[in-house]
Amino acid sequence: MGISEALIEGQAQGVLVAAERPNGLGVIVLTGSSGRVDVARARLFAELGAAAFAQRWWGGEGQAAGVNEIPIETVLRGVDLLLAEGCERIAILGTSFGAGAALLAAVYDPRVDVCIAISPTAVVWQNSGPSADGSAWPPRSQFTWEGRPLPFVVLDPRPWPPAGTPNPSYRRMHEQSLRTFAEDVPAATIPVERARADLILVAGGADALWPSDTAAREIAGRLARNGRQAVLIEHPHAGHCPVFPGEAWRAAPPERAWGGGEAADRALGALAWDAIVEVLGLGRAASL
Repeated sequence: MGISEALIEGQAQGVLVAAERPNGLGVIVLTGSSGRVDVARARLFAELGAAAFAQRWWGGEGQAAGVNEIPIETVLRGVDLLLAEGCERIAILGTSFGAGAALLAAVYDPRVDVCIAISPTAVVWQNSGPSADGSAWPPRSQFTWEGRPLPFVVLDPRPWPPAGTPNPSYRRMHEQSLRTFAEDVPAATIPVERARADLILVAGGADALWPSDTAAREIAGRLARNGRQAVLIEHPHAGHCPVFPGEAWRAAPPERAWGGGEAADRALGALAWDAIVEVLGLGRAASL
């Protein structure tokens, strides 16, 4: 299937990858702390007939230079764009920090039909990097809604890996932070039960960046207690970055560990892709 690509600038920023024969589905693709615009992943959806928007939701023109008080409305401008393109159903796929943004977008906007959270978090965390005013301190929320910072969990610096540690793991630091600031966790918990969207949760048991496997189960359990069911896809040996069929595997950068390994990351990605294709009604993943 032929596809076209267009650079989008202004309030919504990124690359729109459109199918030659659109099927009515629009997919927003959000990355995490890398800040990449993942056009390659958007193409996977466009090749199956979707209009896919690889969105820049931080680090762009007029945006904060870090994940620091990012308005959820920024992501929802992507929803506006896809609806204006004629899409009849909207899915948001987010990875890591982007999974948090995707879940929150689904909570606050009933126009989102499906939310795909890869290596998710169950809570809003302290900022990573500077806000729009250029300041990264004191700690602030990663996200805002209607101009108000969302409640968040502060990072406990005591388990922070020593300076110079090669490929440091930050999982223990996140786990300790949830214990240290346990009184803040209820308010910072993402209220997924308020989302109208169907949820697909993807996590590896060997995630070294943060406990996404634990978070995914917590989210699924929260939905179950409210009479709903999420699609939960796990692999015990996969890390933070599952790889979909047709994607290149990337090693973790020196400044952090992702955990897992290529074989397990690809195995989890294949399982996740099959589930995503089924839920979105895109046909068999083998068609790639």
